[in-house]
Amino acid sequence: MARQKGIIKLKGTIGDVSFYKTQDGDLARAKGGVDASRIASDPAFVRTRENNTEFGSSANSGKTLRDAVRPLMMRASDNRVVSRLTKLMTGIKNMDTASARGERTVGLAIATPAAKALIKGFNFNIKAVLGAVLFKPYQVTPATGEIRINNLIPLNDIAYPTGATHVTIRGGLAKIDFANGTYNLQLSNEENLPIDAAVNNVVLTPAPGSPGVPSVVGTDLYLLQVEFYQEVNGVQYAMKNGAYNALAIVEVQ
Repeated sequence: MARQKGIIKLKGTIGDVSFYKTQDGDLARAKGGVDASRIASDPAFVRTRENNTEFGSSANSGKTLRDAVRPLMMRASDNRVVSRLTKLMTGIKNMDTASARGERTVGLAIATPAAKALIKGFNFNIKAVLGAVLFKPYQVTPATGEIRINNLIPLNDIAYPTGATHVTIRGGLAKIDFANGTYNLQLSNEENLPIDAAVNNVVLTPAPGSPGVPSVVGTDLYLLQVEFYQEVNGVQYAMKNGAYNALAIVEVQ
């Protein structure tokens, strides 16, 4: 892979070289590789087929997680969250010690304490890590999905971007069955607070009228989101399309 430099940037294919644009800039690479039909049948590529199968499974598990928390992710995520989640799921898949090579899955591995510890703390927006945005301790009650932040003083306990006047804090409880690709997300109430010196006890609980725990049988993921707004003439506007918002998995059961 090579970077294109100069005033004129090429796109397309010239001879055996492909030119294309990515979020990392304008790149070029030579064509090559083994024919797909040979990879699919040649005994020499059995390891490659196994790796491809497991990679595909890990990517699908990452997509399942993204789909499950999409209502929150739409307001707090970075442009590399897909690749970061795939890498995370690959690491979790490797903890499946019961399956043969090429058959390891996140669905089996996620039941282990080590896998749960690996996914706990994942930040969907690497540019706004929760621990660098919210400095006040929080408590998670797994039985109800409640997240509590006591004695929160936004002016002192939150790292807010210049121009922000308000902060909204929200929780989420997602139950995901990685083996079957099913999920259920339950959102908490939102607490919208002015960024001032007032003391607040924030309690985020499941929405009224909804069951305390989603009905899907799987892994419980507890999420916490912090997002910022600027108030102008009584109307609150999102800050820079969510670039400063944090969203993280704060507990796993």
